[in-house]
Amino acid sequence: MSATGELDAVEVERLTRRGLRLAQFTVAYNVVEGAVAITAGLLAGLVSVVGFGVDSAIESIAGVLVALRLSARLRHGEADERKERLALKAVAVTFFVLAAYVTIEGIRSLIDGEAPDSSPLAIGLLVASIIVMPVLAAMKRTVGLRLKDNLILADAAETRICVLLSISTLAGVGLYALTGAAWLDPVAAFVIAAFAIHEGKEAWEGELVEDDDDDD
Repeated sequence: MSATGELDAVEVERLTRRGLRLAQFTVAYNVVEGAVAITAGLLAGLVSVVGFGVDSAIESIAGVLVALRLSARLRHGEADERKERLALKAVAVTFFVLAAYVTIEGIRSLIDGEAPDSSPLAIGLLVASIIVMPVLAAMKRTVGLRLKDNLILADAAETRICVLLSISTLAGVGLYALTGAAWLDPVAAFVIAAFAIHEGKEAWEGELVEDDDDDD
């Protein structure tokens, strides 16, 4: 963990525990969100919603990694940097798998001309994500900046990307419900694929933190 400047040991521990709680909440929320999204997407034939659910599962993996590292830090001090980099690369691979899945399914949907059903459940889930995730990302970023902690800042960056995924998916599903244009769903899926590739590349190269710092 980076140096925390004027923070004393008690404050560092308090903030680290808060970061751990945020990571644990991220995992719990995304497990539920992913299960509901995949179920609703499969029932309605909405590829983008299924992709969103798979992304929630990937976000859960990232949350688990953060929680494990922070727990280890609270128990023993510094986390193992080598293992952390290997874990990030594993997460990056899952993003590339997600991108491949939604791209293939989106192309198949366009070729077959499948018309998905509307899904009020999916729309409600996406609206909830747009409300919850920005708050969660801001709380993580605050803790990360106070601690000058690269891992928590990277996790906050991933949560912000989840917000963008929620918005793009809702746009596709909502516009389909309003217009009946079946091609909007696979197009939204392609947007998810683009975000997944971007996030996977950032995780693989370990540049999420640098991008986050550029925002300051």
